Amino acid sequence: MKKYAKFISLVLAVMMFAGVFAGCGGDGNTTSGEPNTTSTEPIPTDFTTITEGVLTMSTNAEFPPYEMTDDNGDYIGIDVEVAKAIADKLGLTLQINDMGFDAAITACQNGASDIVMAGLTVNADREAIINFSNTYAKGVQVVIVTEDSPIASIDDLEGKKIGTQMGTTGYIYCSDTPENGGYGEENVTGYDSGITAVQALINGQVDAVVIDNEPAKVFVQENPGLKILDTEFTNEDYAIGVNKSNTALLDAINAALAELMNDGTFQSIVDKYITAE
Repeated sequence: MKKYAKFISLVLAVMMFAGVFAGCGGDGNTTSGEPNTTSTEPIPTDFTTITEGVLTMSTNAEFPPYEMTDDNGDYIGIDVEVAKAIADKLGLTLQINDMGFDAAITACQNGASDIVMAGLTVNADREAIINFSNTYAKGVQVVIVTEDSPIASIDDLEGKKIGTQMGTTGYIYCSDTPENGGYGEENVTGYDSGITAVQALINGQVDAVVIDNEPAKVFVQENPGLKILDTEFTNEDYAIGVNKSNTALLDAINAALAELMNDGTFQSIVDKYITAE
């Protein structure tokens, strides 16, 4: 099980954000998140944003229950409501720009957005190009297969066709070499969204999909004939990405996030989307 343990440790080291939200629902796989600080110091006001009076957020709105669109095309989800609450604390209006996952990170890096929230895991490569807020969630990645699949554990993924969302930690570590705990780039297909990856599984184009636990539960619920493997898990850290040059905004976001944690707003948002059931 060495491959299994190493794979899980690597993959899950980045998605802590999803799990904190999930655990808030009390399903036993995650726990409610706590910021790295519980400071109640006044929120700094000396920050600037790309557009005055506006907090511009880049995201990939295909990651339920964190960010998605409703039947009217409006953005909803945990990330969306947390970002809106932070913007309110800062006296700003939230603007959401929906794009591919990699593009959302690049937009923040290049100054096209103030922040990026997209179930974003903290890792060294990303820390080199953007700053991260205090952690606000923990999560776990899982494997989706068809109900009649012979795949019963992570070890069974060796040599199989694996689908993931391009740019995510699942893609990064699955496509790594077997020596590093991955399954080889030739065995992994990256899709624009988790939904597309799951559709590829349904169509028989891949044998399994590696994705975060909470979106996985949504996809399985909406697509009869799929199941989530009962596997061990490792925590990952999720945070808000902020442009490197805007440390004043980062400080303000951390202060606002701490207030939302302390006054129960954060928990109420999580509970709205993730329940024990």
